[in-house]
Amino acid sequence: MPRGPEAPVLVWVDGQLFQADQALLVEHCGFFRGLFRSGMQEARAAEVRLQALSPGGFRTTLQVLRGERPALAGADELLQAVECAAFLQAPALARFLEHSLTSDNCALLCDAAAAFGLRDVFHSAALFICDGARELAAELVLPEAQAYVAALRPSSYVAVSTHTPAPGFLEDESRTVCYLDEEEDAWRTLAALPLEASTLLAGVATLGNKLYIVGGVRGASKEVVELGFCYDPEGGTWCEFPSPHQPRYDTALAGFDGHLYAIGGEFQRMPMSSVERYDPATGCWSFVADLPQPAAGVPCAQACGRLFVCLWRPADTTAVVEYTARDDMWLPVAELRRPQSYGHCMVAHRDSLYVVRNGPSDDFLHCAIDCLNLATGQWTALPGQFVNSKGALFTAVVRGDTVYTVNRMFTLLYAIEGSTWRLLREKAGFPRPGSLQTFLLRLPPGAPSPVASTTPEL
Repeated sequence: MPRGPEAPVLVWVDGQLFQADQALLVEHCGFFRGLFRSGMQEARAAEVRLQALSPGGFRTTLQVLRGERPALAGADELLQAVECAAFLQAPALARFLEHSLTSDNCALLCDAAAAFGLRDVFHSAALFICDGARELAAELVLPEAQAYVAALRPSSYVAVSTHTPAPGFLEDESRTVCYLDEEEDAWRTLAALPLEASTLLAGVATLGNKLYIVGGVRGASKEVVELGFCYDPEGGTWCEFPSPHQPRYDTALAGFDGHLYAIGGEFQRMPMSSVERYDPATGCWSFVADLPQPAAGVPCAQACGRLFVCLWRPADTTAVVEYTARDDMWLPVAELRRPQSYGHCMVAHRDSLYVVRNGPSDDFLHCAIDCLNLATGQWTALPGQFVNSKGALFTAVVRGDTVYTVNRMFTLLYAIEGSTWRLLREKAGFPRPGSLQTFLLRLPPGAPSPVASTTPEL
């Protein structure tokens, strides 16, 4: 008798028996989808036998498909997972491998993904190697992987300062997006902002190596800019796209899992809890689950393929919450209580979140950093204080194992080493006044752009 659609599937893998949910396998694995819809004898049998795979790899596959996050520490576990992702045609497992990339495993995953034809994993691993330390590329074995990485360009550190359209200043030379030329130690002009674009209280994020600007205000009445703007560095062009349904400013914008998320913000001076998601493929915004509380300008970061934001709560509490797209919910993760101090910036590295907050007694000239390990749920305070002046650590990004921060005096690079940040080197400071938003973009080859002009303090 054929099995019913709800019956469990018994899968033998190299002598080991697994019981799995048929619907889950059909939804997430092209191999099983084709098998159970083919009408073949194996599809009607009580058991399925997979001789070519490893039991460990199949166990990892089932864990990931159920929403778990197994730790893949050893090389064998990683290779078995790559093999299963390719053979079973399991995109969810492939994405999990992409989110598991570190400087310890990127070369192994790059070679393995190239060998098994996992193009997305291969590409992500190659980009990670390109952005990391130079010795990572030397660990590659396959010539095609070596050539692919050599043809890539590393991400550049990019910054944009606060600008709002105003009569007489629409074509001001300071209304530009700038990038750091690390070899020449200079900030250069990447592109002028569109005439109608405002970066004052705007949401700024990258997705698919494109820059998106949403919202922003103009004038004393905080009139919300109605259009969104997208910059493509490959062509050096801007295009317009719709704004969220709910006008909002001081919104946090995040590029996550192929979509943009406009998180919270204000409208008519009232904070909001609503969140909207933009699909670049359809050009449409849709509402998703509200934040647990109204909030504006929330710090957000991504770690292990997960999206996190910080919320401020009374009693000196910074709460970290996570958005789960599968269930469309915001879930509590952890809380940090510090007198008169709240998280203003958050960055991620591996399975840790680093919450950067103002110093004690509302001291905004110094920063303190606390690390939340997502695997253990434990907080650790990083030793020392960090100078904040004009946004040094209230805006930061991570590239590989390095944190980039910037202010008017210096661009500071820190190496993440265990539970500490070690100052790695100093570069030129950003030549513009005002608050900053920073991000990474992969720029096309070509002649260097003009050095960004210096504008005086207002």
